[in-house]
Amino acid sequence: MASATIVWILGGYQSDFTRNLAREGRDFADLTTEVVDSTLAAAGVGADAIEVVHVANAFGELFARQAHLGAMPATVHEDLWETPSSRHEAACASGSVAALAAIADLRSGAYRTALVVGVELEKTVPGDTAAQHLGAAAWIGHEGDDAKFMWPNMFARVADEYDKRYGLDDAHLRAIAGLNFANARANPNAQTRGWTVPDLTVRGSDDDANPVIEGRLRRFDCSQMTDGGAGIVLATDDFLRDHPSVRPIGRIEGWGHRTVGLGLQQKLDRSAANPYVLPHVRGAVEDAFDRAHVRLDDVDGFEVHDCFTPSEYLAIDHIGLTGPGESWKAIENGDIEIGGALPINPSGGLIGGGHPVGASGVRMLLDAAKQVSNTAGDYQVEGAKTFGTLNFGGSTATTVSFIVGSAEGL
Repeated sequence: MASATIVWILGGYQSDFTRNLAREGRDFADLTTEVVDSTLAAAGVGADAIEVVHVANAFGELFARQAHLGAMPATVHEDLWETPSSRHEAACASGSVAALAAIADLRSGAYRTALVVGVELEKTVPGDTAAQHLGAAAWIGHEGDDAKFMWPNMFARVADEYDKRYGLDDAHLRAIAGLNFANARANPNAQTRGWTVPDLTVRGSDDDANPVIEGRLRRFDCSQMTDGGAGIVLATDDFLRDHPSVRPIGRIEGWGHRTVGLGLQQKLDRSAANPYVLPHVRGAVEDAFDRAHVRLDDVDGFEVHDCFTPSEYLAIDHIGLTGPGESWKAIENGDIEIGGALPINPSGGLIGGGHPVGASGVRMLLDAAKQVSNTAGDYQVEGAKTFGTLNFGGSTATTVSFIVGSAEGL
């Protein structure tokens, strides 16, 4: 019976990722209030209709000395008092893992509605300190000890692995960055929508315009430190039958979830004989396709985890748009642009849109639902009916993929 349960996305909300909440004098309570209230309003339900809550947050203790964030929705909203709630941490995949837990709750029959909230504050400390905090998601004491910035170092190593196996032209990394910044200009919530970014096809290797951060990665290869949150409300068929005025904006068609070890080198050593650099990432996407009963040709676009340009380069071939090691072909052919064969990150992704770590997986699901409901505004992919997400935690130690379908015809 559980396998037949359909999970619908009723609506959701994303905060403006340009904001600095510490400068505004706001904390997790303020951010959670904004996200919960606005998500419920967008979904067309009251808090008294929510039967379970799942909160995603990765680094609250480090950035704001605030833990136990599963209790924050009830703290700020009296109608969520006594509603079961829990917090989920899976580094940058925290939001997707929270969504998986909510989906499992609904499919089990235990609940009919779930509120999923992702919140993160990252601008409470100087940038170098923030980068150190984020490094906690790596295998501390075992790798990366010589890196000034842990995550640019790790994904520079991913790029180096591609270069070793297949060859990699850094111009293709710059092209990914340029496209995501361009897409972000059309997104009213994107962190960089007002930025002036140099032409990275011309000045991508310019040390003044685009300075080196770690290895082969430069400033504009990197996502941003971001304050922000996102939320969605999920519901079952039973709930919709009893509330005919509530109209969903999408449905969860399929999902994949793979977890491997923390160490990047562990992963690279284990995949040495495999054509895919990180085959478990490919496996997560294939699981999502299988559960949704779709092939890549059926999918109209993807929101992927471009924490750094090599992670999007990795996503392109691992979702199957090209053969292993051939992501450059999709970049050169314009396949990943809006209007191309498979638009990737029409929202601007993490590089252009922003990356409040615990919220990113929820934001991706919301953007996928916007696409299939034709409500993405100026970054709408025309005719989108099926959209995918691919969310990484750490050096892909946790990988989650979703397929979201249209609610038309319900």
